[in-house]
Amino acid sequence: MATKTEPSFRESVDLMFNRAVALMDLPPGLEEKIRVCNATYMVRFGVRLRGRIQTFTGYRSVHSEHMEPVKGGIRYAMGVNQDEVEALAALMTYKCALVEAPFGGSKGGLCIDPRDYDEFELEMITRRFAYELAKRDLISPSQNVPAPDMGTGEREMAWIADQYARMNTTDINARACVTGKPIGAGGIAGRVEATGRGVQYALQEFFRHPEDVEKAGLSGSLEGKRIIVQGLGNVGYHAAKFLSEEDGARIIGIIERDGALIDDNGLDVEAVHQWIGKHGGIAGFPEVLHVAEGASALEHDCDILIPAALEGVIHMGNAAAIRAPLIIEAANGPVTAGADEILREKGTVIIPDMYANAGGVTVSYFEWVKNLGHIRFGRMQRRQEEKRHQLVLDELERLDRYLGDAWSLSADFKEKYLRGADELELVRSGLDDTMREAYQSMHEVWNAREDVHDLRVAAYLVAIDRVAKSYRAKGL
Repeated sequence: MATKTEPSFRESVDLMFNRAVALMDLPPGLEEKIRVCNATYMVRFGVRLRGRIQTFTGYRSVHSEHMEPVKGGIRYAMGVNQDEVEALAALMTYKCALVEAPFGGSKGGLCIDPRDYDEFELEMITRRFAYELAKRDLISPSQNVPAPDMGTGEREMAWIADQYARMNTTDINARACVTGKPIGAGGIAGRVEATGRGVQYALQEFFRHPEDVEKAGLSGSLEGKRIIVQGLGNVGYHAAKFLSEEDGARIIGIIERDGALIDDNGLDVEAVHQWIGKHGGIAGFPEVLHVAEGASALEHDCDILIPAALEGVIHMGNAAAIRAPLIIEAANGPVTAGADEILREKGTVIIPDMYANAGGVTVSYFEWVKNLGHIRFGRMQRRQEEKRHQLVLDELERLDRYLGDAWSLSADFKEKYLRGADELELVRSGLDDTMREAYQSMHEVWNAREDVHDLRVAAYLVAIDRVAKSYRAKGL
């Protein structure tokens, strides 16, 4: 009997796409059009560093242009390859469709370990990569808008935006060529935390549906739920921080490159994060059990498992041993197609990546709109809101004086009620609304159709249907 082989990341995306379209009535030509990547550009460019020319290989893949611009991050990692960026670009197409961000899907990457270079060298490399992409319209506010990904952040996005502006000196919308920028370079409040915040909002919405929670063998709310987070980078850190500080969940495990920390009473996420920033890893963190083989902690007993780093960390080799009844994919593709099948047969509920980590692209959409509008959110209406609220407050205070001790305003009500929403509050509100609406669209399909047994297929069905409708509207 032949042994099943582990599918690659690209194959996993294709297999999951196939599971969904098998339940749809799409014309074969349209199905193929949605499936394939439109184009992938590979560039090899040289940069003079340390007295010699070093050659770097980069990619930018465009999966679907059913809407433009296309959107997707740029990652810096040694494992970047064409199959990976094409699979990630496909996920971006479906992700944008699911959360109704008006973009097609794209992705980029550079084969580089950013830890091998100092800041000046990284800037030279990034600017040259941006130049190679921009001159082919693979960076443009109206055609292709990158964002941060693994190994990149605000700094790299600021360099890319500046390089584009230097090449397009009369483009008034140049800042909109990339998102994830620092606030001072056209960024938006709440972008750094966005993906982790989106994971929090996704879990909050999941727990608003008791019938879905019951399918995972859980009950109640997020309060007291035991959570293990794999990867305490930007996404994992913010998700863990918000879930523990605001929802009362217990972070009982944190997995990093150099092992894992386990404490069933709950870890201090901020303390661990600061330790990693100072020491480069979790080794030596005091008064907590350290597990040298970090991957084994994925199998530790918990209520919710959050893989928030690399793809393929839950695979056919360890899926059967995973004890978490609920997995939320904060990373892209952390569960392979083979593992997904094993987990589904066990009854594990998986909140899929295309939804769970869509907070980043959602707030990137807000940043792009802000850059095109050339005004920060809240600037026009905030003080008017405060004045309107003051009218209500004045009337309440009049009643307060009239009724005396029989009725009074709480101590901090006035301060809270008077304050108009600033950009951060509006961004969080927009993200919360987006994550709620997207989950409800999946929930409806999952619970209404007998042939849909999991949230991943539900997500693909919603997303592919929206892409198909867009292509049909174009006459295809």
